[in-house]
Amino acid sequence: MTIFIRVAGEPDKADTLRRLCADVHSDDRHAFVRDVDSLLEIPGAPLAYWAAPELIRAFRVLPSFESTGRFAGQGVATADNFRFLRLYWETPGCEESEWFGLAKGGAASAIYSDIYLCIRWGHEGAEFKAWAETLYDNSHWSRITMNYTRYGLPGLTWSRRATGFAARTLPARCVFGDKGPAVFTPSQTPESLLATCAVMNSASFRALLDLQLARVDLAKSFETGAVSRTPFPVLSADDESYLAGLARQAWNVLWLQDSTNEVSHAFTVPARLPSTSPAVQEQLAEVLRNIDERVQRLYGFSSDVLASQYALVDAEDGAGIEGSDVDASDTDSPFEATNLIDHDAALLSWCVGVAFGRFDERIATGERAQLSSPGPFDPLSARSPGMWPEGESRPIAPPDILVDDAGHARDLHSVVGGASALIGSPEREHLREWLAREFFPLHIKMYSKSRRKAPIYWQLATPSASYSVWLYVHAFTKDTLYKVQNDYVAPKLAYEERTLESLRSEVGESPNAAERKALAAQETFVDELRAFLDEVKRIAPLWNPDLDDGVIINFAPLWRLVPQHKPWQKELKAKWDELAAGKYDWAHLAMHLWPERVVPKCATDRSLAIAHGLEDVFWVEGADGKWKPRATPLRPVEDLVRERSSPAVKAALKNLLDAPTVSGNGRARGGRRAASAAATEGGSR
Repeated sequence: MTIFIRVAGEPDKADTLRRLCADVHSDDRHAFVRDVDSLLEIPGAPLAYWAAPELIRAFRVLPSFESTGRFAGQGVATADNFRFLRLYWETPGCEESEWFGLAKGGAASAIYSDIYLCIRWGHEGAEFKAWAETLYDNSHWSRITMNYTRYGLPGLTWSRRATGFAARTLPARCVFGDKGPAVFTPSQTPESLLATCAVMNSASFRALLDLQLARVDLAKSFETGAVSRTPFPVLSADDESYLAGLARQAWNVLWLQDSTNEVSHAFTVPARLPSTSPAVQEQLAEVLRNIDERVQRLYGFSSDVLASQYALVDAEDGAGIEGSDVDASDTDSPFEATNLIDHDAALLSWCVGVAFGRFDERIATGERAQLSSPGPFDPLSARSPGMWPEGESRPIAPPDILVDDAGHARDLHSVVGGASALIGSPEREHLREWLAREFFPLHIKMYSKSRRKAPIYWQLATPSASYSVWLYVHAFTKDTLYKVQNDYVAPKLAYEERTLESLRSEVGESPNAAERKALAAQETFVDELRAFLDEVKRIAPLWNPDLDDGVIINFAPLWRLVPQHKPWQKELKAKWDELAAGKYDWAHLAMHLWPERVVPKCATDRSLAIAHGLEDVFWVEGADGKWKPRATPLRPVEDLVRERSSPAVKAALKNLLDAPTVSGNGRARGGRRAASAAATEGGSR
């Protein structure tokens, strides 16, 4: 037997140690008499001297997680998130698209957490695998291919690096990641998965998992090996049914809580609208208590063993995982977006969605019943329950463009105000100004996760934001900017020019101070509109959006049209410069603008060839299953480039690259070099 003395957490460690050395048996709170050999029964043999004998015994008498036929494994690490990952709301939005959900880790969340990331996994991940096999070493590549057959299956997932261990459901048609490993059961029934999820979220399972990590410092993480070696209780049919029912109940509670989060797959209506949602925290706490009690009995632990275990372990001994080890890109709270903005702003954001036809106001008015929750393992829908059902006819077609223009039939302020009034909400004070100057920055923040920004409502504006055109990404066509030019901005400019001429005639040659001020304001407004129209005309001929490229690539050529938001303009300009330099030649936009550069690359980079539908032209699969470049392409490169080139697009691109920067008053200055220098400083001013 060995005596261990623990003084961690004591204010005076030296005094406590001297006292215990004098009479070690006088204080069993700090002194532990242990058979060191018994600690060898814990996988990894950590020096977990504080571990209760009951916990150590579990490693000897119970089967391990993996020996029950359950599987825990890591998955894909993209290493190029910008290319292969998207936030789900920026993808084309159909269940048959090439985008699968991706469990990438994130904050610890028990039972449920929405999967908001997608990975490009069409054609069984062909593009990604072609890219990855040239990047990864054999060990990592073998792990990806080893678990490849499980991609798309329903299962469980957890965050490998987080502040605590928690398992949650993994819907079908998802890929699991390096930091978001997955679990599968032998039968793969929803009941077996939910019961396993319940056990994994119990205090008993976590205690046994934590014991294996006891010697690891702040850099520890919840690796698949530790999970696989954790003792797992034998479940009878009644146990499995009972635990699965509790897990399903918890899942329903959390899904309902997430139904007020606008960026969630579960979203129905904002929290401020009438709701029958119960007090979810109390319900969830009760369910988890019931899970803990049942699982504790299955493990055979006494009622106080777990309490004593966690009373002894504190942050000083490295039991936590907070700090530099937790990847900042993966720490989004599952319900973070619901707390980003106040309720009034959340309601107005929903009203903007109603204005564009994204959200269905009939749910709020009671004309349409709320849908029941899906199953925990059902494939993620491309449309949340709060959106208009796909294919359902509407009395009035939703607008694809809205404008900040009082009196216009598609004035954003009026349409949002009408949606707000429809549900009996009073109009926000200074709503027009709030929409013009505050909503877009808030929208970017709300629609950003995992270091990716993907606003779906785009504000194109003059520098002072005195005039704005609003676009909705899921209503884009190649003619959208021509419509902005011809149906909105040009008529507006003509109207304001007539107003300016009328003012000049009215005030004559000797205007007073007030008249001079009004005249100057109108002149400035007209100058801004002229510059705005010029910029739209530059972009319209080459505009060819493709949602597979993601929001920021599609938005990048329009960087000159967001002078009202300098930080966003700077980000877009940086992406545009990188796109022009050839950094994102996988993008459809790169092929559209620079086919003479992109097509030849497809002959040497198979992943690019797949991205642009040219794999068969340049590559051939050998008898050994490996792909090799064709000695002679099936079609000449020159022909492929010619087919994808347009003189009009090339002329518009040259015009865009040569265009001068626009000053804050809408007047042009400089040329290509001046524009580039000004953009480096943060865009037009």
